[in-house]
Amino acid sequence: MIIDLANFGTVAKKIDAVFDPAEIDLDGEIVSLNGKAEFSGETRRLDGKAHVRGTIQVDGLIACTRCLEPISRQFEIGFDDVFEESSDENAEHDKELELEELDVSLANDGKIDLAEVVREQILLAIPEQIFCRDDCKGLCPKCGANLNLIDCMCADDDIDPRWAALKSLK
Repeated sequence: MIIDLANFGTVAKKIDAVFDPAEIDLDGEIVSLNGKAEFSGETRRLDGKAHVRGTIQVDGLIACTRCLEPISRQFEIGFDDVFEESSDENAEHDKELELEELDVSLANDGKIDLAEVVREQILLAIPEQIFCRDDCKGLCPKCGANLNLIDCMCADDDIDPRWAALKSLK
């Protein structure tokens, strides 16, 4: 869904959209969608800038940080994105940005792709680390076995030669 910045007014306009997983390009990312992404929000012009504000509800599939098993999680993501036309951007390349300017995105040709906004917000909402359970044992560093499922018999006697002298200090 493409939104034209010319349609933004000072009065908020309600937008509801549903995106299929194919519309949200998450190929090569750490998350995939289990179903549709639902966006409910509004557009409005405030202080000369275009705002897209709303909530995204999505069911995502993420790999556990330790054992790589897939985990299904529901996300409800609230956000407020600020846009300005790329033609409004100051031509100075070496300009110091103010703190509030860091959160402003550029809208090429005065248009915003709402699917790209939803994709960005989903990626920003993914936690840095996510575990299938609190006591996840992870993977064996030698054979790669999931230690939650089996007890591998890999010996843990490899010692870095730089630390080998410390072994005799028992």
